[in-house]
Amino acid sequence: MRIAVASDHAGYRYKEAIRRHLEAGGHDVVDLGTDSTLVADYPPFIRSAAEAVARGECERAVVLGGSGNGEAIVANRLRGIRCALCWSIESAELARRHNDANVIAIGERMVSEELALAIVDTWLATPFDGGRHARRIAQIDPAGGG
Repeated sequence: MRIAVASDHAGYRYKEAIRRHLEAGGHDVVDLGTDSTLVADYPPFIRSAAEAVARGECERAVVLGGSGNGEAIVANRLRGIRCALCWSIESAELARRHNDANVIAIGERMVSEELALAIVDTWLATPFDGGRHARRIAQIDPAGGG
């Protein structure tokens, strides 16, 4: 799977760990920055990752920051993006099963690195349930809507 990763300075360490983890798992990873722990504003990096998914260049994206909140907000500004803020394995599983999340946001200051990797693995392995959830997803970006 082709997966974009992006972070600000506060999510950089986990972005690097997740990038390595995904590559070791055979995924094609597109790293859209940042490239250090030097203070950097998150919106441009996160927007690039979400745009890669929205354009179909990547199937999914993982975005990271200190809390993950701002990152989720930026990603969700784009049509077709369903970014879930994940803080547990269960939140990652439900993000896929019920919300067909194509992007997840994780806060480096909120979870351990081990848990962050488990969140990513769960999110990647969990299928979308469809059914009543598909009907609800269709209402997020209705055809012809803005």
